[in-house]
Formats: sequence, C-alpha cells, structure tokens
Amino acid sequence: MTARPIELIGGFESTYLPGHDRDVAETTEHDIRWREDVALLEGMGVTRLRYPVRWHRIESCPGEYDWRATDEVLGHLHDHGLRPIVDLVHHTSYPRWLQGGFADERFGDAYLRFVESFARRYPWVAEYTLFNEPFSTLFLAGHEAIWPPYLRGVEGFVELIANVLPAVSDASRMYRDLLPRARHVYVDTCEHHYAGDAAAVRYTEMANDRRFFVLDLFLGSTQADSRFLELVLDAGGEGLLDIEPGHIDVLGLDYYPHCQWQFHGHGRGGVVPASTPIPLGVQIQEYWDRYRLPCMLSETNIRGFASDRASWLKYSLEQCELAAAAGVALEGYCWFPFIDSADWDSLLFRCEGNIDPVGVHWLDERLDRRASSMSRSYALAAAGVPAAELPAYRLQEPVASWLEGYRPHMEHWSWQPPPPGEICSNTTGPDARIELRIVDAP
Repeated sequence: MTARPIELIGGFESTYLPGHDRDVAETTEHDIRWREDVALLEGMGVTRLRYPVRWHRIESCPGEYDWRATDEVLGHLHDHGLRPIVDLVHHTSYPRWLQGGFADERFGDAYLRFVESFARRYPWVAEYTLFNEPFSTLFLAGHEAIWPPYLRGVEGFVELIANVLPAVSDASRMYRDLLPRARHVYVDTCEHHYAGDAAAVRYTEMANDRRFFVLDLFLGSTQADSRFLELVLDAGGEGLLDIEPGHIDVLGLDYYPHCQWQFHGHGRGGVVPASTPIPLGVQIQEYWDRYRLPCMLSETNIRGFASDRASWLKYSLEQCELAAAAGVALEGYCWFPFIDSADWDSLLFRCEGNIDPVGVHWLDERLDRRASSMSRSYALAAAGVPAAELPAYRLQEPVASWLEGYRPHMEHWSWQPPPPGEICSNTTGPDARIELRIVDAP
C-alpha cells in the first residue's frame, strides 16, 4: 500500500522587535501584501498554514484591542476555506508597553486577557499555538541576553520561565473550555547535541536534558535525573516544579541544521551544525518515543540559494517520510516562512531590513515575490509528489560546507547541477551564518 503523502503547511512570520517598534511582516511588506502572499500559497494547493496574530499591534494600549486588521485577514482565510494554525505570541511579539518583556510582572495577566479575548472573538479557529518556542525564546531572552529583557545564565532563564510558563499552561486549559473542538499545537525546537571530546561530555549531557526541560515542565513530567534540573534547583527554581500541567494536542518540532551542536572543552566552544549529525528522521523518532504525541515538522528552512533550499526540502521531507514509515504519527510539514524573512542574520538584534534567503518565494529589491527552483519543488511536494521524486541540486557554497555532515544521509541521491543563471536573492549572495552570539548586546 502506498504511503499517504505528508501534508504541506504554509507559514508567515511577523516577529516583533520591541526595541525598534517594527515587525518582520512590516519589513517584508506582508502586512500590506498578505492577499498576494496567501493567493500564492493557495495557488499551490496548500490550505493549512501557520499564521501570526499580532498582539503587539492589536493591543498597542493596555486593555484596548484593535481587531480590524486581524478580522480582515482571518475572515479572508475562513471565507476561502483555508485552515490557520494561529500563532498568538511568536518570540518577542508582545506589546511594547510591557517594558520588562517576559520579565514584566504584568505579562501573565495581560497575556491571559488577550488570548481569552481572541478565543471569544474567533470561536471557529480549529488550531492554535499559544506561545511559539517557549524553550528557545526564553533561553535567548533569559539565558543568552540576546533578546529583551537581556537576562543571562540559569537564574535569568528560571526567572522568565516562572513569569511566563504558568500563564501559557493556564491558557491551554482555558482553551479546552473556550475552544473544545480546537487543537493546541505546541511548537518548540527539536535539538540534539554531541560531545566532541571527553571534557565536553558532562556539559553535553546537561544540554541534552535542557532541551526537554520546558516541555517536560509544561506536561508535568520533569525527570528527576536531569542534569539541567540540578542547575535549576541551585538557581532557586524549586517553584517551577509546582506549575500546573498544561494540555497539548500536537507537538510541533522546529528543526534547522543549527539545532545540532557539537561541544568541546566543558562546553566553552562548539561546532554548529555538528560534524556528524543524526538524521532528522531519527531525531523526530526520539521526540515521539519520549512524548507519544502526534507530531509535525512545524518549521524548517536553510539560508542559501533557491536550489539549496530545494535540496533541503527534499532532505527534510524525505526524513519526515522515513519517520512516518517507522510509526511516528506525523501529520504535517511546514517550510517556514513561505516568503523570505528579514534581519535574522543578527537574530533580530538589529533592524536593518536585511532580507534572509530562506523562503519558498524570494523577495527582490522591490520586495516583489519571485518564483524559483525552490517554489517549483514546493509545488510538487504540495501536490503529493514524494521526496524521492523531487530534484536534488548540487549544493553551492556556503551551504555545501555548512551541510557537509549531512551528506551521508543523501548519498543515495542522483544529483544534478543547479539551474543555470538562476537569480534567487536581492543580496550579494546567500550567507549561511547566523549570529548566535551578539557581541554588542546589553
């Protein structure tokens, strides 16, 4: 019996940069060209999509909600038979008046009022993400001091978890009453880490425990033997263990090559991606075995030429097919985002309008949406063509070096040259680098 094709899911991004009062949807003009973008997605036969609800613009003044733009977009999706997985907080997309960000003592109450108001206004919504990537978002804001409120270390991480996660858990139980037929798609990063030498073994074990910590807390299933839990308790985080568990219907796994690190020397240095990464399908299986929740690949992309993106689409979709064949309840695949993003070269620390070459459609110098070998491969996959029948384009630099460790997973492919003369970016050339440490952050 032929395996059922994995459903492709679209996605649009609008992460807010509080320090610049601008979001990615405004930088890419999705906020004013959303009809065009949705039509491009719909034209490929994709009817399910992750879509942002921009709290930072809806509640620009405390307690005053302006739903007009949201009404227009969500009404359009509903009328066209499109199925949004609404994204209620994507990274730092909270109102600017929450000056302390995730550390602001008003956050929990404000967040719960907002999500309740949303549910009562849009009772037809069938799927929702209450808070995108709780682990990685609070880690970057509370441990790495890259996003506001720029806290650092386990103490800062614990502070933000304590201020945010109880409210998200409360919201998940609230939505079971307000939207009983809708599903909570809990989305976070899908990670795996390695020790590059003996000195890094203990740090790597801690990092592999840490990646599960927030999700385990949310489900009330924290492991007593977790090395990271030891650090949390040392940082005064005992109260986190009293958070009332939340509810999850679908586990969304966000995966990028930088989700696999190889650490060296007590964790003081590392290589990303790891030199010998495990296949994505095996990694998905690991999360399935641990949580036994229906899964989806809720985000993936690669920063590179369009043909590089098409090859990563082939790889990641093939790995999803393998995971499904191994018994994982895998119900969707989302390349994120559908159009190029912006300013992720600095992890949104700066707001310079730098276009990220990651989309299904790329943006030219006028921000017009352009087709490419990637959009052609995506359309084939959306139509149900299996990964084995998608083209494998020879990788170009810097992606070829960036993905060197993945080549053994692709050795069975028949490679072809990239389309000659293909233009796929308005930048000087795709750059695989992402600044994982911001040297001039506060």
